[in-house]
Amino acid sequence: MLLDEDPERAYAHAAYARRKASRVPGVREASGVAAYTVGKWQEALSDLRAARRMSGRDSFLAIMADCERGLGRPERALEITGDPAAASLDTADRIELRIVAAGARRDMGDAKAALAELQVPELKERRARPWVARLFYAYADVLEELGREDDAREYFSRASAVDSDGVTDADERLAAIEGVELVDVDTEDGIVWTDAEEQELPEADEAPAGEGRDRRDDRDGGRAPRDRY
Repeated sequence: MLLDEDPERAYAHAAYARRKASRVPGVREASGVAAYTVGKWQEALSDLRAARRMSGRDSFLAIMADCERGLGRPERALEITGDPAAASLDTADRIELRIVAAGARRDMGDAKAALAELQVPELKERRARPWVARLFYAYADVLEELGREDDAREYFSRASAVDSDGVTDADERLAAIEGVELVDVDTEDGIVWTDAEEQELPEADEAPAGEGRDRRDDRDGGRAPRDRY
């Protein structure tokens, strides 16, 4: 309950629970996530490894890999994102792994490899889901780094269109590319721009940027404490 509004307090509660029940998988998971949220990478990594070992669950892989990034070890992050267990994860967790992998590639100075990490079939997804918005945002972020502004504009626009939960700042990034100022957001009328009344949404059946063109990556586009994009 406190992770988003008061992460330090959440961490204090989790640390207390860990002292009392360190052999309970759920406690170690909560402690690891809380430590991650406040940037305690090594502690989070240790707790999540223990939670994975005790529970047999692999859903912590993305956070574990991101902790390795936080510790300045992108190569180890890539080892985790390449874990064979990733194949059995649900779609949201698999996409998070790809976002972290892209971030690790960028940490290593290889934006083209980062783009390749994100070129997945889910780029054609059109439903409003937090992981869809984050994928589009991450993809757009790397496209912009590579100087492909038109493609970046398209994917920031797509991220904005499906980001019903506000997990990214796609609106602001799109405004910066367009050279306009985002002045208001109305719950009924949507975004209000200084020099445009309406933003055109991309067609649903367009191919992902990068297909059929010169071949693409967090720092985090909506990721909790760190920038996975």
